[in-house]
Amino acid sequence: MKFLKGLALSLLTLLLFLSLGVFGMVYMLNNTLLDPDFVVAQVDRLDVAALAREAIEPQVSGQVPPEMAFLEEAIYSTISEQEPWLKEQVNAGIYSFYDFLLGKSERLSVVISLEPLKESLRDSLWQAFTQDIPPELSGLPPAQLEQYFNEYYRQISAQIPSSFEVDESYIPPEVMAQIIQARQYISYAQTVYYALIGFMVLLVILIILLHRNVKGATRGLGITFLIYGILEFAGVFATKNFLPTSLPLPDIPASLQLWLMGFIADFVAPMQAFSIGLMVAGAVLIIVSIVYPRLRPVEEEEQISE
Repeated sequence: MKFLKGLALSLLTLLLFLSLGVFGMVYMLNNTLLDPDFVVAQVDRLDVAALAREAIEPQVSGQVPPEMAFLEEAIYSTISEQEPWLKEQVNAGIYSFYDFLLGKSERLSVVISLEPLKESLRDSLWQAFTQDIPPELSGLPPAQLEQYFNEYYRQISAQIPSSFEVDESYIPPEVMAQIIQARQYISYAQTVYYALIGFMVLLVILIILLHRNVKGATRGLGITFLIYGILEFAGVFATKNFLPTSLPLPDIPASLQLWLMGFIADFVAPMQAFSIGLMVAGAVLIIVSIVYPRLRPVEEEEQISE
């Protein structure tokens, strides 16, 4: 009988340990990649102006005519000035996309007006143009300069749409099929998340019933929680503290690499909190298993154990 009881306890403890591992991963995903607030926070950390400069400069270096050099600086200036607005629009799009991805909306639709960006670009271009007028235009009167600029800006403006729209009709069918499939997988993950909570509660109840005494149940559960918490915390600690200060990806801009390092740290933060919570819970349960028997008569404890 004792052998069967020990075997059952070992099996239940193993299942609880494995369930904690699966639940920890799902918990981390729920609080990071599946949480639009987390994604928005990561977007807000991006230095869009620096990233745009690092991405554009190598592509246009030496290709822009000297008389059009003001155009490049105007673009950088516009992005820098409109960075808060750009992030606000992107964040609104993220929330709309996640509403569809998480099943809160049946239609995928993201609309971002680009008119404020175009107006800001025009102002930046005009300022840069007037401060560095090309030599061949320096003799023209102000009215003709403005006419020249307006024609030049009209050509640029025509290439920028008034709004950026994304819905099912704009997305290639194969990509849309992958998004719908991801939506289904996320729905399954949410079901697994709550099912795991119920399953772990059931395992804890069964372990308590098999022990039939406070000392054994709290000690067994405490050791399980403490060991898993320590192992998980060690993994998170190694991930956060032993990563290289920069990624060996020369094609990725330096500012984006720095952002990625911060993203990794934020990504594993929920797992760190989860592991710390388990370590604290495990330590408390072990202390209870030591203290509780001393608060009751030895005879009563023996009767309960029988």
